[in-house]
Amino acid sequence: MLMMIGHKINMMERSRRELLALLFSAAAINYLDRQALSVSAPVIRQQYSINSIEYAQILFAFMLAYAFMHPVAGRIIDRLGTPMGFSLAVIWWSLACAAHAFATTVLSFGLFRFLLGVGEAGLLPASVKAISEWFPKQERAFAVGIVNVGIGVGAIIAPPLITTLILAFNWQAAFLISGALGVIWLGAWTLFHRRYRLEYLPPAEEISVPIPWRALLTYREVWGLMIARLISDSAWYFYLFWLPEYLNRERGFSIRQIGASAWIPYLTACLGSLVGGFLSDRLIRSGWSVNSARKTVMAASALLMPTAILTVYVWDPLQAIALISLATFLIQVWATNLFTLPADLFPSQLVASVYGLSGFAGSLSAMIFMLAIGAVVETFSYAPIFTSVGLMHLVATSIVFALIPEIKFVLQEKERIS
Repeated sequence: MLMMIGHKINMMERSRRELLALLFSAAAINYLDRQALSVSAPVIRQQYSINSIEYAQILFAFMLAYAFMHPVAGRIIDRLGTPMGFSLAVIWWSLACAAHAFATTVLSFGLFRFLLGVGEAGLLPASVKAISEWFPKQERAFAVGIVNVGIGVGAIIAPPLITTLILAFNWQAAFLISGALGVIWLGAWTLFHRRYRLEYLPPAEEISVPIPWRALLTYREVWGLMIARLISDSAWYFYLFWLPEYLNRERGFSIRQIGASAWIPYLTACLGSLVGGFLSDRLIRSGWSVNSARKTVMAASALLMPTAILTVYVWDPLQAIALISLATFLIQVWATNLFTLPADLFPSQLVASVYGLSGFAGSLSAMIFMLAIGAVVETFSYAPIFTSVGLMHLVATSIVFALIPEIKFVLQEKERIS
């Protein structure tokens, strides 16, 4: 009997490690595909005479699809299940990424960018849902942190890899090769689910009957997550989509210099994901409540965010990169804990839907912010943008504190009241 229990525990631990490896690699591929345009932008914009406003419109197309597909993707994944829902998302975004190689106009770039946003909206709802199904509560933030590390790794490898492909071949090769990686990942994902059935079942208090999608909007906790991301998500997308452009336009970096240095802020973002997840999970294991642990880490990181405002006022480009790197580190410390909250608040069969709603709000604001960046940069400078992104998380944290006074399971409590 003891041997059987030990074998089951070993199988469970191994399956969780393999799942994390798959979620990590999917996130890395997702952001490599997403960053291919950002890194290629100086070359593409010069070849096709695309100005800052037109470039912002291309980014807007991605964010439009990404925003409105978040709740749809979350609902589809909750209904199809994680294995099939994740597979559908990966194959869609991989084909859309490869299609960029055939774009020649602002309209065609915008179209393929839109299609990419449709597929990529499924990554995080599916990942957080998988974590809620396979991991206990005291391990979820670190698991979400690993996924965020994958995001950072994708952003890290994008500048050197994409620039290498551009210099060795052409910019079209960057999109074709990036898109092919998703197909390879899909094979590994299929093998994983043939090897393991679900090893972890959520405890009884985390299991609930499904409720209508619109009924989720009756929970103030859902609104807290949505408004927090409505305010904060634009900061990350600014660093994700505009950093190569900023370094090229304001700091005079060539495409080679961008490839050599633009990965650094994404490396610190990876570290922030690990630190953010480790700290809050460690506090919970030390006896802190989930509420105190998550909120303490979020508040501490948000208080340091305004240091990003200094970026435009330092002369040395290395100092600017250092400040941006600190900002991306703090953003991911904060985001890792926020992204874990749907699994802390709702049962696993609703996690993707709840995450999808919050992702919709964040992507919607980022979509509008992309257009604002293009107009502000073309007309004024980057100073107002850095000021805005430096303050966003302070405001978002106050929203979390106000609308989610205690992080605990809320569904059953409301069902009893009703």
